[in-house]
Amino acid sequence: MALFAGDIQTNERIVSGRPSGCPHAFCGCEASLFRFGRVIPQLNLASNWRRFPRTAPATGMAAVRGGHVMILQQHVAGDIWYVHDGNSGGHVTREHPRSIAGYTIVDPSSASNTLM
Repeated sequence: MALFAGDIQTNERIVSGRPSGCPHAFCGCEASLFRFGRVIPQLNLASNWRRFPRTAPATGMAAVRGGHVMILQQHVAGDIWYVHDGNSGGHVTREHPRSIAGYTIVDPSSASNTLM
């Protein structure tokens, strides 16, 4: 990935559409499928991801904001991360660079048995 004039130049990748068993608004459902390998119904609602402890941005952490959640995969530069982004527009899941400015970063690896 190269940076040009403040823009991220990359071949964003469309990974899939809405996964089977996920609701119409599926970012939380897709994030749980990607992060935990299965759908966790309690995490279908993006705001429920805020229940995890806050942390610093790192690979595998989740970025949550006003009805959207995505999983951090690789730091690009500054507040730009390459993310796994379910329902990222057009009802598809993309892996692409996104700013995490304004997002709350949480650690889903602390998932308790109550969520699993």
